[in-house]
Order: sequence, then structure tokens, then C-alpha cells
Amino acid sequence: MTALSGAETGQLQPVRQGEGGDTLAVTRHEAGLRLDHFLTRHYPDQSRSSLNRLIQSAHVLVNGQPVKAGYRLRPDELVSLVIPAPQPEELLPEQIDFPVLFEDEHLLVLSKPPGLVVHPASGHTRGTLVHGLLHHCRQLPTVDGGRPGIVHRLDKDTSGVMLVAKTEFTLRALMTDFKDRKIHKTYHALLLRSPRETQGRIVEPIGRHPVDRKKMAIRPADGRYAATSWRVVERFANGWCLAQLVIETGRTHQIRVHMASVNTPVAGDTVYGGAVSRDSLIVAARQMLHSSTICFHHPADGRELQFTAPLWADMQQVLAALRAL
Repeated sequence: MTALSGAETGQLQPVRQGEGGDTLAVTRHEAGLRLDHFLTRHYPDQSRSSLNRLIQSAHVLVNGQPVKAGYRLRPDELVSLVIPAPQPEELLPEQIDFPVLFEDEHLLVLSKPPGLVVHPASGHTRGTLVHGLLHHCRQLPTVDGGRPGIVHRLDKDTSGVMLVAKTEFTLRALMTDFKDRKIHKTYHALLLRSPRETQGRIVEPIGRHPVDRKKMAIRPADGRYAATSWRVVERFANGWCLAQLVIETGRTHQIRVHMASVNTPVAGDTVYGGAVSRDSLIVAARQMLHSSTICFHHPADGRELQFTAPLWADMQQVLAALRAL
């Protein structure tokens, strides 16, 4: 599992692609495009006005030089973009409910509800898990300005077990263990289509989608190594199945991307092909993915610990409906 990067410092930061800088080469099909139109294609999460402001303030460079918005691009030119990092807002504690599975003076293990964003980001400056953790713990450590107590994260609509550090020593130790793949996590997912085999292993590199910057994709040439093992636990009459999954790495959206790549997307995952048909008897209001179990060694005394978060109620209801078909 990749440790989260530090908080923004107020300096200009490059747009990120995975964990490396993001410089785009103009293809022959894009040659002749205006610079502002080119950027709109590649950065749909940025407004046109904000992109134009970046061009005007020389935060967009073509072959290392500032140009105007109407500049016509040529094949193989390199377009780079830097965005001024937002000034960090003060994090204020908020009452956010989440089940606690274990807690001592060093760490906290909880079950994240679906729909809860883990840490503040654009569009989510309040009501995140971090705000709730600050209310619960009052004070949490950060490393290099990072997000308080957060060792790893789950997507907004993924539920389940999470590990939180309460001291700086614990935070650094757990981040190292994640990096060294000493922390083991097991997930359960409802898949929209059952694979023919009973079990398997997917090893495909994952990187940022070349067009939709909000998505990840299989990137054989420049993606980062990613491995996911899966096993079918139960098959259902409508072709869905319940699968158990173990991630050997922790790339963004890893399970969702890997399972979609073999035509068995997570049910309810509208981003990666898991949208449920309108005439389906089964309704999935969110991606049916749950972080079930985490196993790790306690940083303070070395004892092995394992915790399991029961499936969230909405996923249990879908599972019950599937078994009733």
C-alpha cells in the first residue's frame, strides 16, 4: 500500500501522474489544437477559466516556454502544467460516526462507512473521516505535513476496515510496513459477472488514465506494478458472484481496475463498467466493495493482530437479495 504524500506547502506543485510529474507529449492527432483546448481535453476536472488563468500566469509551459492560450500545438511538443497548491485550511474536529474495532494509546482500527471521504480534498473540505478522527482523538500525528493519522485510505464508496496511527512513531512504523508489504488486507466484492475460473491472479501495471485524469487504467508501458489475487466464494442465479480478493500492492482503484480488466467489474462501480442495468432485480446504490480484514504487527510490542469488519448493511441486503433469486 502506497503511503500518502505530504500536505501541500504553498509552493507550485506539478500535476501528478501516479507518483511522478505529469508532462504531456502532443500526438500527431492533437497537432494544430489550441493550447487551451488541448488542456481541456486532458484535464476535465479543471475549469476552462482556471486553465486560462494558469496559461496567463505562465504556469503552463510548452517546451519549457510560456505561450498564449491560442497557441497552435505541434507534434511531439511537450506541455507541462503546474498548479499553485491550495493554502491548507485549518482542520476542525467534527462529530462523524464510525464503528471502532480496536483502540489503544498507539493506534485505532475502525470500519469506514460507505460514502465517507477519508481526507479533505477539492469539493470535500468538511465532513471527512479525518475531521471525525480529530473529534475522536483530539490530536493526531502527521509526517512531513501529511494528513493526520492516515496510514492508508479507502475510496469514498468502499466500506470497511482501516488502520489509523495515534502517535508519530506508530505512523512512521505503519507507513514503512505498508511500503514493505508487511500489512495484509482482504476484501470482499460483489462482481457484476462471474469469472469462469474459481480463482486467479491478475498482474497488470496501473497508472493514470491517459484521457480521463480522474480514472486509473492498465498501463503496460508506464504503469506501476500491481497484483491482485481473487477467489469466487459464491455464485448467483443472475450471473453475479461474491469474491474474496487479496491485494499484494496498493495502487489507487487497484481492485476496481483489475477486475474490470478481465470483464468482471465490481457491481455498482459506474466508473469502471459495473453499472447495474435498470431492469435488474438487484439494485446496487454504490460500488459493492468492502475491506474485510487487516492483519499487521503492533508497532509497540510486535504482536500480530487481525481485525475483521462485517459487511456494511447495504451490502448485506444486496447479498440477501441475490441469495433469494
